[in-house]
Amino acid sequence: MLTAQRESVVDMRLLERLSEARRRSDALFEIVRPEGMYDRPIPERHRIIFYVGHLEAFDWNLLHEHALGLRSFHPDLDRLFAFGIDPVGGGLPTDQPSDWPSLDRVRDYARMVRSVLDEQLARVDSMDAHRRGGFSLETLLNVAIEHRLMHVETLAYMLHQLPLNRKVHPPLPSRVLASPVQHSMLKIPSGSVRLGLSRASGEFGWDNEFESHTKHVPRFQVDRYMVSNQQFLDFIGDGGYENRGLWSDRDWEWKAAGDISSPVFWTKSSGNWMYRTMFDEIPLPLDWPVYVSHAEASAFARWTGRALPTEEQWERAAYGAPDGSQREYPWGSDVPSPQRGNFDFASWDPTPVNAHPRGCSAFGVEGMLGDGWEWTSTVFGPYPGFEPFPFYRGYSADFFDGKHFVMKGGSARTAACMLRSTFRNWFQSQYQYVYAGFRCVSNSEE
Repeated sequence: MLTAQRESVVDMRLLERLSEARRRSDALFEIVRPEGMYDRPIPERHRIIFYVGHLEAFDWNLLHEHALGLRSFHPDLDRLFAFGIDPVGGGLPTDQPSDWPSLDRVRDYARMVRSVLDEQLARVDSMDAHRRGGFSLETLLNVAIEHRLMHVETLAYMLHQLPLNRKVHPPLPSRVLASPVQHSMLKIPSGSVRLGLSRASGEFGWDNEFESHTKHVPRFQVDRYMVSNQQFLDFIGDGGYENRGLWSDRDWEWKAAGDISSPVFWTKSSGNWMYRTMFDEIPLPLDWPVYVSHAEASAFARWTGRALPTEEQWERAAYGAPDGSQREYPWGSDVPSPQRGNFDFASWDPTPVNAHPRGCSAFGVEGMLGDGWEWTSTVFGPYPGFEPFPFYRGYSADFFDGKHFVMKGGSARTAACMLRSTFRNWFQSQYQYVYAGFRCVSNSEE
């Protein structure tokens, strides 16, 4: 475990969080059988072996030279494991398993990186003396921690697509049960919503979370719950995937080219719909949220005569209150706990959309944190006053391309620190693999 000597002024809580994040990523790789480490479960992503090295290379490249004054001992591996791949963009990778170093070599590199970083972090005696572009070591450590935790989530959905016989099955908790779902829409009155973080607050956030600003949101209605598998099954039964009028030109071409006719987590066996969980295949749980791409969610919304919420509508429904105030979390200021939602690695799979009534917002909207990210109709872009991180200029700016959409909320595999209201996630519209669902909104008085 990473520790600090007494004279160090590095916040011990940050070092403990980094150690905990490492334990999370280590445990995730342990579910992959050795013969699966060079597999590529998702065509658009790297092979699993890349991520074994990437998490450590990212920390090293971020910290070693400009923050801690260290020299590289494996520059070739630093470069090899530096960058991932943007899903659904730039063509599919064509590398072969033989193009990658041995697992032993990658793990030796990871161990060395951790050892050297830990030793140097234990010696740091001035936070202000180790700045890069005006950013403190504290900020860089938060970046390292949350980057790793993001990958713990994205790797989970990648490993979800790994064949079941390539994974070690850990003991699993019993499935959560809930009462029958009574879907409805709730009225959200007009009001203002504050988006983003203020730099003056001193709080950590990624570059796309700044700068804080306020938007007025006209009244609207929103689904009380996320759209369930049952509702999406009705969409399929009504020919939703064959109805050209429900799809944009680009999404229709994608669907036709890939012969896509159902969510990627669904399969059919003997004429019955099945659901592929992380470690099993079970009859389709009708009350779980459906996980789909933005393209599929948009088609469903058009089928209902409604729409996906904008980013500000989603935040108004989640954090707003009738008295005009804004909450830290949908339920108030209490820190996230298992009673409030399915998040912070509580489960490998979803729970029923109505399983956590204690997590509802002031307007009665349920399940807005956990159980699955939620697509919005907002194209991912900069807030007013956006400034890219000088040490990670491409983190957000590379994706301000009009093809990525904002997601809000969080999934069962989202760490608690990223459940803050200002955190923004994003993916391209035709990416099916992420743990993402949705709910619909209406601007009518229906």
